[in-house]
Amino acid sequence: MDNREQSLKKLFDVTDKVACVTGASSGLGRHAANVLAQSGASVVGIARRQDALQDWQRENIGKVAFEAHDLGDETQLEKLANKVAEHYGPPDILVHAAGLNNRVHADNINQSEWQQTLWLNLSVPFFLSQHFIPYMKAKNWGRIVNFASLQTFRAFPNGISYGASKGGIGQMTRAMAEAWSSSGININAIGPGFFPTELTEQVFNDPERAERNAKLTCIGRNGRYEDLNGPLLFLCSEASVYVTGQIIMLDGGFTAK
Repeated sequence: MDNREQSLKKLFDVTDKVACVTGASSGLGRHAANVLAQSGASVVGIARRQDALQDWQRENIGKVAFEAHDLGDETQLEKLANKVAEHYGPPDILVHAAGLNNRVHADNINQSEWQQTLWLNLSVPFFLSQHFIPYMKAKNWGRIVNFASLQTFRAFPNGISYGASKGGIGQMTRAMAEAWSSSGININAIGPGFFPTELTEQVFNDPERAERNAKLTCIGRNGRYEDLNGPLLFLCSEASVYVTGQIIMLDGGFTAK
């Protein structure tokens, strides 16, 4: 292999990077944590359920650790960030996959439900990132991947608080890029379409509804977990060195129609 081939292979390499993934106990967050660990990164997973995190840790080979923590607790975020860094050092890569969708109609949602959704989906990605920004600046390198949604661009029934939070993710991703990308820290977002996760369980338990959603995409099917692999490694590696402030919609072309 010549130097040019070696250079190309290293583009997507995350070996020896430290990554932190929220929502690592299930769904796309767990899959993202798996992909990064299997690609050579040292990964710290965060989620509420310790038993699920223990299962995740057991299924991986390599440097994986976890912090069982309720991200909904606004008073403990700085303490959590410090504990994350105790495992392998401050992370080079942050993936914010934790999310909440309470599916309450606009007529009925209360302040507590609204604030809880915006805190977990929008505030946690910002303030957890903010804590680690000084360390990334010192290295002149960092990658932050937020999770957007179809509802970043489209209104869905009973999605007032979730849609507001994910619309905010789109603008926050751009604003974070404006603030920090001159220091070598690239911030982008992935916008998943219809994937079988805990948040979409009701949809996929209805085969007719799931098939109807699949037909709304350009590709003609719903998402598979492995569809995340390439975009995630792209955004977490040197391959995305000149890409920042962007939302990559991983939706089979749903938002293109």
